[in-house]
Amino acid sequence: MNHSISAKDMHDLPEDIRITVGGPQCTKKYNASVFNISAMSYGSLSKNAILALNKGAKIDNFYHNTGEGGISPYHLEPGGDLTWQIGTGYFGCRDNNGKFCKEQFKDNALIENVKMIEIKLSQGAKPGHGGILPAKKNTPEIAKIRGVKPYTDIISPPFHTTFHSPIQFMEFIEQLRMLSNGKPIGFKLCVGKKVEFLAICKAMISTKIYPDFIVVDGGEGGTGAAPLEYSNSVGMPSSDGLSFVADCLNGFDLKQYIKIINSGKILTGFHILRNIALGADITNSARAMMLALGCIQALECNKNICPTGITTQNPELMRGLDVNNKSIRVAKYHKETVHAVIDLLSATGHTSMNQISRYDINRRINQ
Repeated sequence: MNHSISAKDMHDLPEDIRITVGGPQCTKKYNASVFNISAMSYGSLSKNAILALNKGAKIDNFYHNTGEGGISPYHLEPGGDLTWQIGTGYFGCRDNNGKFCKEQFKDNALIENVKMIEIKLSQGAKPGHGGILPAKKNTPEIAKIRGVKPYTDIISPPFHTTFHSPIQFMEFIEQLRMLSNGKPIGFKLCVGKKVEFLAICKAMISTKIYPDFIVVDGGEGGTGAAPLEYSNSVGMPSSDGLSFVADCLNGFDLKQYIKIINSGKILTGFHILRNIALGADITNSARAMMLALGCIQALECNKNICPTGITTQNPELMRGLDVNNKSIRVAKYHKETVHAVIDLLSATGHTSMNQISRYDINRRINQ
């Protein structure tokens, strides 16, 4: 990172960084933190892990993405802000055949804690592959929340059944915005075929329907529950995908309507500023938030035997995760990381995140 000989006093900068999400068609704009909890579902994570994450989000005023597993009581109990993610399984808004259900969607979308709604096209850990919840983790409670049969493997389709073209996708976004009474609606993807994202941009122009945000996930995103070949070899890396999406939106003159959110191995204040320089407005992290919870990267996420109680539905293992203690750790991690962002920003001589550009970062790729 390039520092300036005219560095600013960090005490002259704001203590927190907030970014307003919501384009011209959004009537309930949301003032988001620059750093938030990325998508992790209840079912994949234990109830204690969800409670601790959401309570941490409430303490330090940032949002918690539900993951595609739907909104559980443990997302709502602490009162933290939520981004509700809707995946290809439509959990929390599906009928008995697994198709999208308007009535269920509206009931959940109007919950006060739900500040934004995110349609998941793909995720970095397994792009082009549906979500997976093993049968032994699919308890009766989780099955009820998701609207599925308990103790069965839940494999989400690798594609959406509600729309089949970029134009229909934009119309679906408009429908969700209307049903949610104007809340910010966006979508998440790990970039694959570039021409498909260009087609989505052209659909925005032709329909004049704009998502309020786009979440760009990196192909290096991880979870112990993803097929190894996908984690290692499928999807565009975060920096490539992010810069491509930012350049497309700027090139089509769409960036004025849309905020870009980035997720993918973000751990530090520098990582946040690096991704802001590439075109992001906001960042999300799953990995770092799990480390704040006490994850030791045992890579047993899909086996229901997580030793730290984070990715298990076993009550004995889950009991080891102290919600009050871990929520404070999550909140403190968030607070100190945002503080580091402001500190580094002052070193560049800038006073606003809008001033950060690609000129502020160097990357040496060989000797």
